[in-house]
Amino acid sequence: MKVLVTGGAGFIGSHVAKHLVKQYDEVVVLDDLSGGFETNVPAGAKFIAGSINDAELISTLFDTYKFDYVFHLAAYAAEGLSHFIKRFNYQNNLIGSVNLINESVKHHVKCFVFTSSIAVYGEGQLPMRENMTPIPEDPYGNAKLAVENELRITHDMFNLNYVIFRPHNVYGENQNLGDRYRNVIGIFMNQLMQNLPLTVYGDGEQTRAFSYIDDVAPHIANCVKIPAAQNQIFNIGADKHCTVNELAHYVMDAMQQKGTINYLPHRNEVMHVFSDHTKARKVFELTDPITLEAGLASMAAWAKKNGSHKSKPFKHIEIYKKLPPHWLEQ
Repeated sequence: MKVLVTGGAGFIGSHVAKHLVKQYDEVVVLDDLSGGFETNVPAGAKFIAGSINDAELISTLFDTYKFDYVFHLAAYAAEGLSHFIKRFNYQNNLIGSVNLINESVKHHVKCFVFTSSIAVYGEGQLPMRENMTPIPEDPYGNAKLAVENELRITHDMFNLNYVIFRPHNVYGENQNLGDRYRNVIGIFMNQLMQNLPLTVYGDGEQTRAFSYIDDVAPHIANCVKIPAAQNQIFNIGADKHCTVNELAHYVMDAMQQKGTINYLPHRNEVMHVFSDHTKARKVFELTDPITLEAGLASMAAWAKKNGSHKSKPFKHIEIYKKLPPHWLEQ
């Protein structure tokens, strides 16, 4: 049995790949290293440097390996930045996905596992449930929803089975600490290690439920073995939510370092985000999630061991109007 993991040098993808190498004969990781690191690729997986946008490469890989399963986690997941990089967002998160779907149909892949996002829901639908009508608030969520719809259409037309996950605010080891546009916990830890103030947009009263990676990755890796998961969509992640202000102090405690908070102007984002996990709990027999305090302690130990990362501005901004100035600082 052979599987492809796109984005397998990234954060969630590397953890999923780690579980897959224990279960399958051959695991191929494809990653362009735009946000991940080759050192994240687990031992036992074959690493190929390349992009899902390279349709010729994708075709060659499917011809060569004849994958049984595809785990698609490659994406540029900077939700807030997606307003300012529309073309880049759709090329990487939608068109690249279509390249994979096309080849999966041609090569009779048994199941296509897609990591979407609760960004598809938009504003004001709380708690977010899978049977709600998605109304994305940003291009990132819009691209994820388009891929979900494409998988449904492709299943109806060509019988390509799929499983879709909508995780949220996942954190843990292997996260890119140098990415200033996404993953607030990684940003906070990186700032503390550099003795910088923690940057918070608006008043910090936004609410999020932060999900430790070990409550997410194993279920993504195992889903193809569960018949009830076929052709279904699942929210997955933590149940307990907190404000960003509260999170900042939780992170300080985990890092055992006091810091200050620099409040920046409010940016356009969904204010309150948390989802219902009843469906996933039933199908995957989920246990109680790891507490935020325990998960932060584990990630903090890893972050301290690996040290801070230099944060670099994104080089391909398409629209500068209303772009937060902090995102352009060197």
